[in-house]
Amino acid sequence: MMRLSSYSASSAVRPSAMAGNVRSVAPCIVFIVAKDTSARRGMAAALDDMGWRVREIASAEALLLEPECSVPSCLVLYELAMPRHLADERAETPVICVTGHADVLGTVQAMRAGAVDVLAKPLRQDALIASVELALERSKDLLARRREEKTLQDCYALLSERERQVMSLVVSGLLNKQIGGELGISEITVKAHRGKVMRKMN
Repeated sequence: MMRLSSYSASSAVRPSAMAGNVRSVAPCIVFIVAKDTSARRGMAAALDDMGWRVREIASAEALLLEPECSVPSCLVLYELAMPRHLADERAETPVICVTGHADVLGTVQAMRAGAVDVLAKPLRQDALIASVELALERSKDLLARRREEKTLQDCYALLSERERQVMSLVVSGLLNKQIGGELGISEITVKAHRGKVMRKMN
């Protein structure tokens, strides 16, 4: 059974030393799935001390019913049986598995299912904190990429059909004169469209 209430000073991790890179205006969210009440409470206390918001849920599948997180998040799953579809449907919430039977086969299967880390019991607090921090950093990066993609999509939606045609030929490497020949327009018109594309796409 995991015991987080008693650990050596060498394994303790101060919040200011670990979580600085993943802080945001709203606290990061750490979901916990653990049938063991003592383990669940111990993990919740340790994670809460880091300033992260802790959410206890009934199962890994229950995560799919949660609204998508706008802040970095991860799931600490107190078992190796991770649903394969979870990593695809909730990629913004990386999963950490905790198990008392961390054999090679079980670990490989969990990683193939999308787990970002597998921790063995008895669980050290510093190992848990470090793993959660890495998972939150991955979540943060993915959310940032999604925001960038959404911005690009919104900008692209502002382009006219002709501007999209010009942009496609520009990124394929054609010169203005060649683009004009492809589209049957003058080089000056191509330059005008390119200017509009640059402004709208930032």
